[in-house]
Amino acid sequence: MFEKMPHIKEEVYIDFLGRTIEIHWNYHAILMVSIWLVLVPLCITIIRYGKPRPTEFGLRRQVHIKHIEWWWFSTHKYGLSLAVFLTLAGVTVALVVSGGFSGSVHAILGSMTVILAVVQIVAGLMRGTHGGKYYNKADPNDPSTWHGDHYSRTTRRRIFEAYHKTAGYFTLFCAVGAIGSGLMQYPMPILAKIVFALPFLFLAFWVVMEFFERRYDGYRAVHGYGMEHPYNKEREFL
Repeated sequence: MFEKMPHIKEEVYIDFLGRTIEIHWNYHAILMVSIWLVLVPLCITIIRYGKPRPTEFGLRRQVHIKHIEWWWFSTHKYGLSLAVFLTLAGVTVALVVSGGFSGSVHAILGSMTVILAVVQIVAGLMRGTHGGKYYNKADPNDPSTWHGDHYSRTTRRRIFEAYHKTAGYFTLFCAVGAIGSGLMQYPMPILAKIVFALPFLFLAFWVVMEFFERRYDGYRAVHGYGMEHPYNKEREFL
């Protein structure tokens, strides 16, 4: 069994409070596991399997949290934004009470996770416009109103998707490493069992969703399945 590392502080003196307080590292561990092994995989799962079945006209109302047909995108976007915010808060508290960056494997992997997570938020802000033949205020009879980075599959959008999806999984990989190394430094047997079980629960759900073929193509779900749409035409023989 792993034992708690002797260098891990159990209390810290806070100058502006003028007193010494106990450090509850178990709260930090529970928070990070909840974020990176529950909230983040859940948000990924929702955007992967929550998209609606493609129709002729796709989703016509504006992308907005108030429109229920976009619930899968809104959950992914704001859920992951919340995950990054909570991670930054948790890491900030940990750095303050521990007296700075320790240089341990846990600290390195945790820092990589935070940096990559913040970059994901920045990348999301740069993903470009939406567009679409039937989207929002577009005129189906006027091609000049259809353009958007997503609809037209511009280089900007392709770069975003290539990075966002790939780096997202790599960020989760770093987070799992940070959690594992953290539990080696500060053992929590019950939490460790939960950490071990969670991936299998998600795996079972993903297998079921794949069996029922619920992973709909995002472009077709949003813009429609017609072959007149640029990216559908591009993948005509796929």
